[in-house]
Amino acid sequence: MEDDACDSSEGRTLCPVLAAVGVIGTEWRLAIVHRLLEGPQRFSEILKSNARLNAKTLSATLKFLEGQGVVQRTVVSTRPFSVVYSLTEMGLGLAPAARELRLWGERWLLPRAAQSSRAAAAAARRPPTIQGELPRIVVGESDARRGH
Repeated sequence: MEDDACDSSEGRTLCPVLAAVGVIGTEWRLAIVHRLLEGPQRFSEILKSNARLNAKTLSATLKFLEGQGVVQRTVVSTRPFSVVYSLTEMGLGLAPAARELRLWGERWLLPRAAQSSRAAAAAARRPPTIQGELPRIVVGESDARRGH
């Protein structure tokens, strides 16, 4: 690195990397910023963009990002009124970082996930192995008479 701004020996009180992670460092914050890089979105559009995202989490995350100056909330005065969320200039500044994180994930994480799912599928096709204690064999009366 050219300049290690997080070096505590200079007496800096703010590390830019840690400060940035504090703003966008959760799964949903970054996912929402990435979605808004496509353009302004209504709440319902953002909510439908990921099946794992729920309304409570989305609402709290949008409020947080708005408070940090990353997202802008605009009420459109139509009947019924609607709210549109978009990125501020600060939020748009995250575009290069979001793009690089996506490329990194495509290069390093998607192949690993595909490999794991292939291994799980192969394991499912294998006959089950006996784990732990072997089953007990109960000798019946007819087997006992024959000397088994």
